[in-house]
Amino acid sequence: MLTLPNLLTLSRIVAVPLLAWLLWWPGWAPGYAAGFVLYCLMGVTDYFDGYLARAQGTVSKLGVFLDPIADKIMVAAVILLLVGTRDASPPVIAGPHQIAALVILVREIAVSGLREFMAGLQVSVPVSQLAKWKTTLQLVALGGLILSGAVPGVGWVHSVSLVALWVAAVLTLITGWDYLRAGLKHMD
Repeated sequence: MLTLPNLLTLSRIVAVPLLAWLLWWPGWAPGYAAGFVLYCLMGVTDYFDGYLARAQGTVSKLGVFLDPIADKIMVAAVILLLVGTRDASPPVIAGPHQIAALVILVREIAVSGLREFMAGLQVSVPVSQLAKWKTTLQLVALGGLILSGAVPGVGWVHSVSLVALWVAAVLTLITGWDYLRAGLKHMD
């Protein structure tokens, strides 16, 4: 149960409160810089936990259960904190960009519920390649938005990250619809 891949996954969950604390203070560029470094480390552990589990043949039920939860906790925490930085100058996620953030959050909750329902029916819902790209783009967009808080004078970082957030939101809708369509086949 306490294999290296599972410990890496658990480390992401444990790191979320520290990440939240670093992003809590709008306009505190050093906090955002440290938050960006921590966020990147969390992303690296996300890659290596799965890679090591497969390479070592130590894929576990705990890891399969915790990995997507760790991702969702990290994404949700970052989105909530970046939307909550309305007092920052400039705000990190504000105005219509909050719709993209909301789309991502709603899809994550809905797909989690769908997976739980399908698991009760003993039906596997595999992760599609497009969903993997969606997750990657989400993580890059959110990382860029954190970085934009660390370097507020570099406006293009913020602008590019918001575009990536919108593209991730569109992919989120597409993959969410794909999962829902697959799940509807098993509902009465």
